[in-house]
Amino acid sequence: MKTAIVRHILVKDKDLAEQLKKKILSGADFATIAKQNSTCPSSKKGGELGEIKKGQLVTPIDKAVFTLKEKELHGPIKSQFGWHLLEIKFRMDF
Repeated sequence: MKTAIVRHILVKDKDLAEQLKKKILSGADFATIAKQNSTCPSSKKGGELGEIKKGQLVTPIDKAVFTLKEKELHGPIKSQFGWHLLEIKFRMDF
């Protein structure tokens, strides 16, 4: 079974997602940005989703979590909920 430790930021606007990504890449703290901007309930935990199993998230996000590089900031990625920035901390395969 594939699992991943992931944190993310969800916003309604692609431009805002791109601005937040630039801030994080320039050294801003991911958790602080998530707490201030993300509309996901995970924002209270700095965007931490915890351990995610393959198939647990909406399709575009699930696909990204299990195919994109670990330890990098990805996005903006569109889903029916808005625009996501993802950080895949690491993946495991049991």
